[in-house]
Amino acid sequence: MKQTTKQAKSNSIIRLEKVWKTYVMGEVEVHALKDVSLDIARGDFVAITGTSGSGKSTMMNLVGCLDIPSKGIIFLDEKDISTMHESELAQIRGRKIGFIFQQFNLIPTLTTLENVMLPLQFQDVDDDVAKEKATKLLKLVGLGDRMDHRPTQLSGGQQQRVAIARSLVNDPDVILGDEPTGNLDSKTGMEVLDILHKLWKDEGKTIIMVTHDLKLASHAKRIIKLKDGQIVDD
Repeated sequence: MKQTTKQAKSNSIIRLEKVWKTYVMGEVEVHALKDVSLDIARGDFVAITGTSGSGKSTMMNLVGCLDIPSKGIIFLDEKDISTMHESELAQIRGRKIGFIFQQFNLIPTLTTLENVMLPLQFQDVDDDVAKEKATKLLKLVGLGDRMDHRPTQLSGGQQQRVAIARSLVNDPDVILGDEPTGNLDSKTGMEVLDILHKLWKDEGKTIIMVTHDLKLASHAKRIIKLKDGQIVDD
């Protein structure tokens, strides 16, 4: 039995143990997450769902190493990140997690290629190496002919493809999408979802998608539903 537990833990990429996140607003304490335990396996495709105020954004911030818990422990690849300082969190984020945001978050003054290269430059990767990797990824998402374009010259779906390429450029273990199709029409949204599926199936990436859209969530292998800061269905 002990061996089985150990094997299960070794397959975890992210693990939350009795995690609380509490915000103090004046004299009132708001518990955004309450005693949450969760184990996400390496190579899983997980959707985290819930209505506004359910704790989805807080969960995303904790899982994505953007914040630390008020109580409890969070492991990323078996490393305890619960008490890390921001500089340590930033380093581990850069290496382990790729982010895809609803608003794309591309820098308008940079070309498509330069936007994708940027995370590598933050990691002090040689420019020639960064350019080669970024070019390869832009071709992977079907934008090999748009590398010199700026974000304003691209459609919403193309901008999200750039964001996906950028999220992959450091070869992270985890792709974390925050409403990744929220600003796209249904057809384009399905194209983006197809890319995420290929990354999961063909590249073995762990995909975590935060969304209020149950139809979108249904494409994941596993659906975790939050309500009032707690997991009510998994």
